[in-house]
Amino acid sequence: MLARTSSTKPRPDSYQRRALIVSFLLVGWMFLIAARLVNLQVYQHDDLVERARQQQQRGGTTVARRGEVLDRQGRELARSIDTESFYVEADLTKISDLDKGLDCIAEALPVDKAVLRARFAAAKDSNKRFVWVARRLIEDDAARLKALNLGWLKSQAEPKRYYPNDGLAAHVLGFVNIDEIGLGGIEQYYNDRIKGEPGRLYEARDARDKTFDSYEVQPHPGQTVVLTIDQTAQYRMEQALQAAVDLTHAKSASAIALDPRTGEILAMANAPSFNPNDLQAATPEARRNPALQTTYEPGSTFKVVAYSAALEKGLVKPDDQINCQMGQITVAKRVVHDHHPFGLLTIANALEQSSNVAAIKLGLMVGDESMFDYITRFGFGARSGIDLPGESGGILHPLRRWSPSSIGSVAIGQEVSVTPMQMASAYAAIANNGVRVPPHLVKEIRSPDGTVVFQPKLEQRQVLKPETAMALRGMLEGVTIRGTAKRAQLDGYRAAGKTGTAQKIDPATRTYSKTKFIGSFVGFAPVSNPAIVIIVVIDEPAGAYHGGDVAAPVFRQIAEQILPDLDVMPDTQVDLATDLIAQTPNFAGKEPAQAVVSDQQRQATFPRVTSRGVKTDVQEVVYAAATKRGALMPDLRGQSVRDVMRLCSQLGLRLEARGDGRALRQAPDPGMEIDSGQVVRVEFERRN
Repeated sequence: MLARTSSTKPRPDSYQRRALIVSFLLVGWMFLIAARLVNLQVYQHDDLVERARQQQQRGGTTVARRGEVLDRQGRELARSIDTESFYVEADLTKISDLDKGLDCIAEALPVDKAVLRARFAAAKDSNKRFVWVARRLIEDDAARLKALNLGWLKSQAEPKRYYPNDGLAAHVLGFVNIDEIGLGGIEQYYNDRIKGEPGRLYEARDARDKTFDSYEVQPHPGQTVVLTIDQTAQYRMEQALQAAVDLTHAKSASAIALDPRTGEILAMANAPSFNPNDLQAATPEARRNPALQTTYEPGSTFKVVAYSAALEKGLVKPDDQINCQMGQITVAKRVVHDHHPFGLLTIANALEQSSNVAAIKLGLMVGDESMFDYITRFGFGARSGIDLPGESGGILHPLRRWSPSSIGSVAIGQEVSVTPMQMASAYAAIANNGVRVPPHLVKEIRSPDGTVVFQPKLEQRQVLKPETAMALRGMLEGVTIRGTAKRAQLDGYRAAGKTGTAQKIDPATRTYSKTKFIGSFVGFAPVSNPAIVIIVVIDEPAGAYHGGDVAAPVFRQIAEQILPDLDVMPDTQVDLATDLIAQTPNFAGKEPAQAVVSDQQRQATFPRVTSRGVKTDVQEVVYAAATKRGALMPDLRGQSVRDVMRLCSQLGLRLEARGDGRALRQAPDPGMEIDSGQVVRVEFERRN
């Protein structure tokens, strides 16, 4: 019988189990790989790409060219010019001739050798591979560095901010730092629009850190800002203001000219000023804009608030009489005096004579709450909203902090603090039939292709009724005719305004100083249709200090030069044979040596006028140092009577005219040197 043999073949179910296990392992392994791939390709994608880019590429930012800043006529006030910047990007420890090269660089450029060496020593200690050597060099300086032939010294093009007129409108334009970031004025306020979008420069490097490819994303230039400033008006204002500071030996002075109908600032100046092309020579104090940032007690210029409120509420009329009590009034045990003992005056006469007693009485009639309301209506106690940084809102105490005597102080411009900008804006509302338009400096902003992308939208506010504003305009004109501002009268234009003389607070005693004053004048012209409001503030003049003596003549000088430039028609009858010379400011009370501006000082404020192109353009003004006699005679032939009058008035010449129509002959001849005040004879003839 044969023995039964056992089979060694595995059973079918064993094959299936093994296959199933292998399959599960394979599937699990595939899922793990897939999950890892998803994690790398999806969740860590951006991080890994950035790490790879950092290992393979080096990049740097390229500065965009800042947009231009233009005046209202399209003339350049700020632009960017091409320069070169030099740097070192390498392992500093491997540069064998670094010390010798730094010595050569210090000799080629006006830089301190010790400072340059210290900069590179600090970079070595911190293992930095990038160090700036010099930024934004002009062509000559850059050429000297390139001539050194230092292989490790690299360069790149960078724009540099440049102001073609140096210090003209410096406080308006502002300035930029070494990285082309605006730090003042329009440059700072509109920096995001002006600066443009920076570009990028990429370099692909191999394992040995050598560049084998590069490409650049081009920067986008900034937008162009068109200001409301008029370059000619700005120049004339700065010249007049600096001459006033020199004449009065004042600590400083500020002036603003604006169009009351639109709120556009035509000129804004401070003296002393600074040159944004040479910031190292300017102190932080010089870079401040006192027209917006310095506050002062306004004194009598603030009295228009009390007069406005009383007229608006129907409490008085301009021809009503008010008893000024022979120059003395007591308010809550505080005695206030007038500068002269006045008795009965009309309301208009009281404003003309700047009576403190009358202003306080009107304030008492109006009452604390209404007085506070009208103060805020005019914009005091708050920023004007002008598009410049750093503006102060002044000081206006809330009603709960008013003492029983506060109404007497506030009515005459004490216990309040204002900026020149706030005061000019308030008078602009009176000049504009009671409508207050917020002041602004930007007319429009354009993209690099010239498309207008921004224009200001201004919310107007009715501060006073038109009839109240008209009455005030007439009363303020009386101030320049019969009152304290006779030196503000204009040739050919009716002017209106108010003087102010305020005592400064002595920091040592915290009381009003008996020696330090602020003289001011704010006014507008022509009265029939005001086209310009001008404020002049003189801080701490020596000798004469009243606003009518030190500020009103500066108002006149500025207005008589600016109004013709703006093509504003005179609103008084002017005889062609009348002396049109702009009179020199006469500062009463000054020492004899300071009483009158010298011919040289007077002529220095005039531009030179050439005889080129005057037949198509009434004048071609060259803003350069004047000749020894001040100006050159322009060619007047072919010009109208009005244009000849305008130019002669502007240059301080006396016109003797015969006939009408167009100028036919003139004496002196074109191109001759002329003196301020010289007689010019012109014959006119009407042609078919």
